[in-house]
Amino acid sequence: MRRAVVVQQYVPGYRLAFYERLTRELARRDIELTIAHGRPWGKDIRRADACALAGTVLLPQRTLRLAGRHLVWRGLGPLARDCDALVLGQSLHSLENYRALLSRGGPPVGLWGHGGTYTRSDPAPLRAAKRALTQRARWFFAYTEKGARHVIAGGFPEQRVTTVRNTVDTRALVAARSRIPGTELSALRQSYGLRPGRTALYVGGLDAAKRIPFLLAAADLVAQLLPGFRLLVAGDGAQRHLVEEARRAGGPVVYVGTATAEEKARLGAVADVLLVPGAVGLAAVDSFALDTPLVTTTHAAHGPEFEYLQHGRNALVVDGGLDAYSAAVTDLLTRPALYDRLLSACRTDAELYTVESMAQRFADGVEGLIHAGT
Repeated sequence: MRRAVVVQQYVPGYRLAFYERLTRELARRDIELTIAHGRPWGKDIRRADACALAGTVLLPQRTLRLAGRHLVWRGLGPLARDCDALVLGQSLHSLENYRALLSRGGPPVGLWGHGGTYTRSDPAPLRAAKRALTQRARWFFAYTEKGARHVIAGGFPEQRVTTVRNTVDTRALVAARSRIPGTELSALRQSYGLRPGRTALYVGGLDAAKRIPFLLAAADLVAQLLPGFRLLVAGDGAQRHLVEEARRAGGPVVYVGTATAEEKARLGAVADVLLVPGAVGLAAVDSFALDTPLVTTTHAAHGPEFEYLQHGRNALVVDGGLDAYSAAVTDLLTRPALYDRLLSACRTDAELYTVESMAQRFADGVEGLIHAGT
């Protein structure tokens, strides 16, 4: 049996289903998968979403700061030698990447990542360094089609690029939402003072990239326009205190803490829309699976999954400030024809981005990477 090693920063809860599916898919192809990972560091610690997964390997890890940049080293040891394919995250912060990509010998190395830089503006030297390091890989696993096009435009061979269509377990989320009894939903609405047609949801990290102050201000404005409007907020992060202050102030904000997949399904079942005025990543597929059309803005530093959204079809992407955003949310909640059109597209797209398809695509790439080393 051939052996593949995939190295990740840590194991977040939303990745569990993918890793389990990928393990089974590769085993079916006579490939044994090992997931190796470090621990959350930096802002990821505050997200509190790290999980344990049986059979994974916890790597020794050290962090340091050099020339104003945070770096991390994870000791791969024999894992980097005793395998037929090694897949690393596309990151300049991860020091183990340099040794694996620059050394002679060893297994073929693939990189898994965004392709380009989405959530910030890196200076030209860093972009050049990322492109040069990516070119050293034998295979590239792109989150989305746009990321694939980016690395191909930079000179990476198209035949050695796999687009995985990054996602969460949408089918499990759809199923969990559908089996919640009506009595439970009624009790949840009563507990939080929610009204059908007047409830929004935010699920994700509570940090600067998500524009939490903007989100809370928008909730206040919408509540002035729509009596009974409530915003459910689930998540954790450095700006959690802002959400807690808004809740204590007696406005429309209801903070529910962090949410498991089952809890997220329940929250989605009582919500009408998903509000993410900041960076949109996997929230895009959450919105499809939860039957909650997403409202975001053009001005945020979005992640690669933002490209799944189509304004006016399965989401609203607002080009404007606080007033324009609040008006768009109000409009969506008070125009049944618009809402139904977006909802219908969300249900269709939930079947386009499944963890089953992602695992199959990733496994195809792993096979290609193994063959590239022979």
